[in-house]
Amino acid sequence: MANKKRYSDSELEEFKLLILDKLEKAKEDYEMYKNSITHGDGNDTQDTSPTFKVLEEGAATLSKEEAGKLAQRQLKFIQHLQAALIRIENKTYGICRETGKLISKERLRAVPHATLSIDAKKNQK
Repeated sequence: MANKKRYSDSELEEFKLLILDKLEKAKEDYEMYKNSITHGDGNDTQDTSPTFKVLEEGAATLSKEEAGKLAQRQLKFIQHLQAALIRIENKTYGICRETGKLISKERLRAVPHATLSIDAKKNQK
């Protein structure tokens, strides 16, 4: 691996399948968070007594804020995965943007959108 400048097409295809799987799951989670914010799931207090509704308002606001944060985080993750797919198409996937060396397969399997090797990440702090 020391002499390799980039991953082979078959290795890139393996990573592409991994990323596509993660991307599909991430999009499902994002939709779930969006639905919980907009009550798209239909599971709310609209048809219950007004007293219950007042008691639940504080919890609902907090829940919406948390769901909003989770949705934003999930959207950012989706964008990182999509950028990784572009790097695969450009055949630059898996190359550390700091050192120019290949990021280990183990790291890419754990964090498929990584753009830094472990060493570069440690030096960043």
